[in-house]
Amino acid sequence: MATAKPKSKTAGVRKSATSKRARGRLAPARKTRGLDAAEVAIAIDSVEIADVVALVRSAGGAPIGAYRDPLGGRPLVLASLPLNAVQPTPFQRDLSPTHAKRLAVKIDETAAFLDPLIVVRGEDGRLWTPNGRHRLAAAKILGLKQITALISPDETLAYRILALNTEKAHNLRDRSLEVVRMARSLAKRQGASKESQYSAEFESAELLTLGIVYEKSSRFAGGAYGSFLKKVDRFSERTLAASLREREGFASRLLDIDAQAKRIMETLQTRGFKSPYLRNYVVARINPVRFHKSKKGDTTPPMPLAQALTRMAAAVKNFKIDSVSNADLAWVAVGAGAQE
Repeated sequence: MATAKPKSKTAGVRKSATSKRARGRLAPARKTRGLDAAEVAIAIDSVEIADVVALVRSAGGAPIGAYRDPLGGRPLVLASLPLNAVQPTPFQRDLSPTHAKRLAVKIDETAAFLDPLIVVRGEDGRLWTPNGRHRLAAAKILGLKQITALISPDETLAYRILALNTEKAHNLRDRSLEVVRMARSLAKRQGASKESQYSAEFESAELLTLGIVYEKSSRFAGGAYGSFLKKVDRFSERTLAASLREREGFASRLLDIDAQAKRIMETLQTRGFKSPYLRNYVVARINPVRFHKSKKGDTTPPMPLAQALTRMAAAVKNFKIDSVSNADLAWVAVGAGAQE
């Protein structure tokens, strides 16, 4: 009787590796979309970009070419612009001098400035770049006379660029400050518009509240309060101006709560609790929606932000120092590790 050959271990490994590769592949769309090649090109003297071409020339630049974005069909002008004609949007995140200097060194080493800035027409006809602050600064460090730019006639693009900004990864503080600055700019231009109309531009409601907090206290530990705010902060149906005034109050209340949380932490530290997760532990203990779990697809908050802040303020005031144990802190550390 013939005996079956044992399966090769290496064959199993190869099959497993093949399966993993198959699962990791990106499936292409079943249907293609966008423009055909003949629809992409635009003549530089086309009427639909005449205003942009005139703006480039009046700024001392030179139009190089034009085309329609092959996905959305938006007309874009490729141009060379004087460096001093372009400014970052006023609501953009703060400049990192260290990153700008490092970027300038790398650009100089390659002897090529290959990534054009995205530019839109801002207020008073000025040229704004919503995503090129560090490249612009690097170009100034290098002493460039001109810089290449893709210019869009669509001014609202400046408020939708945050998700596409990959030049330097946004941390929570960067994102929050940029969002609230964007909101203040829009409030001046579109003051009667509802905050909820800009949910795509602002990305997430809690970023507006955190942005105001960071304006008041740049070293605020926003990450510790992120889970709390995500559960209770929602876009308002009030006008942008009115909502920002309301959020000023929320931010002040959150800072008061954090000040009391810091005093609790200091007391715990004097008693020998030295865990790096001490703040997370204290904030988790005073979080009134800590154990709330939303059902899939349900965006209704467990309670309004104002009510949640009232309960959190009461919890931090009545915090029981003697109830803290090292075992509790260990569980917080495990939870934080799982999130990372």
